[in-house]
Amino acid sequence: MHKYSKSQMFWLVALRMLVGWHCLYEGLVKILNPKWTSMGYLLDAQGWFASWFHLMANNKNLLSVIDFMNEWGLFLIGLGLIVGCFSRLACVGGIALLGLYWLSHPHYIGVEYMLPFEGSYLFVDKNLVELGALAVLYVFPTSKIFGLDGFILKLLNKKNNKN
Repeated sequence: MHKYSKSQMFWLVALRMLVGWHCLYEGLVKILNPKWTSMGYLLDAQGWFASWFHLMANNKNLLSVIDFMNEWGLFLIGLGLIVGCFSRLACVGGIALLGLYWLSHPHYIGVEYMLPFEGSYLFVDKNLVELGALAVLYVFPTSKIFGLDGFILKLLNKKNNKN
């Protein structure tokens, strides 16, 4: 098992909770809004894969699947990170989702989007920063020490030791 100092553990768990809350809340807001759709976001995509994102937005059946996966994916990723259950899987899912967000709206000189952003970015934006945070959380699995993953592992070890 990993040994972290108290301050390392505190900040790694705090990072896990902060990213988890952000994902959970973003998913919940989308789930509770029956009018929410990713269509506008996908149609606003620019960059290398813009035509792929536009194709997704223009396919009604695919768009409904994408919306469902986005809403519930964010919610479940956030929940997994907050409670520390399947947190490595949550990290991988979050990395994949944030990677798609970043690819759909890359920030480089000369690109302009319909929706204004809260800052001025060049390549690195909040999606890429949060993706990096999830990569850190993946390689420092605090949920095995402070989370349901650790509790489940203890139960499985007790069960295996009895057999």
